[in-house]
Amino acid sequence: QAQLVESGGGVVQPGGSLRLSCAASESIFSINGMDWYRQAPGKQREWVASISKAGYTNYVDSVKSRFTISRDNAKNTVYLQMNSLKPEDTAVYVCNGVVMLTTRATVNIWGQGTQVTVSA
Repeated sequence: QAQLVESGGGVVQPGGSLRLSCAASESIFSINGMDWYRQAPGKQREWVASISKAGYTNYVDSVKSRFTISRDNAKNTVYLQMNSLKPEDTAVYVCNGVVMLTTRATVNIWGQGTQVTVSA
């Protein structure tokens, strides 16, 4: 099945760092544009960062200068490097993107998410 699998979440203290990965399954030939979202308890899902097929990036203001989105096309993986983490960053982080399947069909896929907890 075509899917995006997030990993790299965990529990860190304020000021710590984590690198999240969003890996495409074997049925996905390539990733077009990709976004990271997060959803904290009691809040709506929030867009965090995006990266285009050409590598252009954008971020929500609250994470600028702290988070970096990147991609490794050879590994069919998108990353989110998170530094200087704050308790407010605590959320389930989910990747979403348009991908081309090995069948050459293009689809939009959401991952299942990885938990990030920032706590003293």
